[in-house]
Amino acid sequence: MKKLVYLALGAIAGMSFTACGNKQQQQTTVTTDTTIVDSSKIKDLTIFGLCGENAAMNSLQLVTDMGDTLNLNIEEARENNQVMGNYAPGDRLAILISPDYKRVKTVINESVLMGTWMMPNPIDGSDEVGISIKDGGIAESVRQTSNIYRTWKIIDGKLELNLVREGGGDQEETSWYTIDKLDADSLIFHNEEDQFEYGRAK
Repeated sequence: MKKLVYLALGAIAGMSFTACGNKQQQQTTVTTDTTIVDSSKIKDLTIFGLCGENAAMNSLQLVTDMGDTLNLNIEEARENNQVMGNYAPGDRLAILISPDYKRVKTVINESVLMGTWMMPNPIDGSDEVGISIKDGGIAESVRQTSNIYRTWKIIDGKLELNLVREGGGDQEETSWYTIDKLDADSLIFHNEEDQFEYGRAK
């Protein structure tokens, strides 16, 4: 059985960690001397899971894909306007933590992110074009042939989109975007070159 190594925690206090093993459930109270999660369990700085029943304004419960239950203080993310899409029990969330594994930096609600998003055609504005973000990491273009979206995912708190451009053969391009706004009706994201402002398709 792997030994979990925990480092010092700076900003999160009173968090609890529930580990399930064999047929018994053990609960360990995490104090300000422990990190959010064992760093060996995550591939990047993003933890994925479902929002649990214990959710409030500045805290949420995350049942991770690894089977752990984390009660997280997200006050810092809330103060920095980094809670994207808010959350409710059952929503799928991506939680970006700090490099020292001590703080929650960003909360992205993947359940809210999924859907069909439209904006005026940037070429002439005569029609609407968009992107459909689907479960399972599937992305599809809507009413556009110049950019054919293939896949999406959240990595290190950014939205990664893979696409094939018209005339580019089958060569895929990958771009990473910072999400600026996400709610029931709006999705705005940008990188160094572009900014996209979408509304949810009715």
